Amino acid sequence: MNTQTSRHAGMRSLDWLVLGGCLWILASVAFAHEGHAPAPQPAPQPMVSGGGTRDAQTWFTDTVLKDQDGRELRFYSDVLKDKVVMLNVIFTHCNDACPLITRKLREVREAMGAELAAQVTFVSVSSDPLNDTPEVLKAFARKQGVDGPNWLFLTGDKASVDLVLGRLGQFLPSPEQHSTQLIAGDVAGKRWSKIRPDAPPAAIAQRMQLLTQPLAGR
Repeated sequence: MNTQTSRHAGMRSLDWLVLGGCLWILASVAFAHEGHAPAPQPAPQPMVSGGGTRDAQTWFTDTVLKDQDGRELRFYSDVLKDKVVMLNVIFTHCNDACPLITRKLREVREAMGAELAAQVTFVSVSSDPLNDTPEVLKAFARKQGVDGPNWLFLTGDKASVDLVLGRLGQFLPSPEQHSTQLIAGDVAGKRWSKIRPDAPPAAIAQRMQLLTQPLAGR
């Protein structure tokens, strides 16, 4: 192969790499929709990006929020401690991504089967606490068919919700700018991962099953 042919082959390879990178970036915001601009990405935080040595209660805080039944819950001690969780952020007057993702998570829970689903707590935190009262969240949960055991919809005063969302890596100038990524965690084992919301329900269910399996030596 002569030098010119090699140069052209190299350029074609580079073109494919650039194209692949662009497609990956586009895919990463596939669930950003009208009114859901991609949120600015803060520096990765150890408690969410896997492992880490932070004390979980100190990091996540025991900020008091309210669930869809109006119960006051401490975010770490009552919601997260010793649990396997699936976390996401929603707001109830969203007409596209939020209900779609909620229905996807309902499918995930169905794919798990009753025994596995009983071991996982789903937690949906409102990015719009000024409008999403417990009563509004209750109506949303009922409409989506997910108002049942092991699924919490959380709200509270804005400062408290902002603190919790910040600890989840979301610093939001407006409710619409929340990330649609899912956060799966084995809190006791400090195992965390982010999952694309367009992943197949069976694949997400499999990931949650892995998180319910205890670490060796724990």
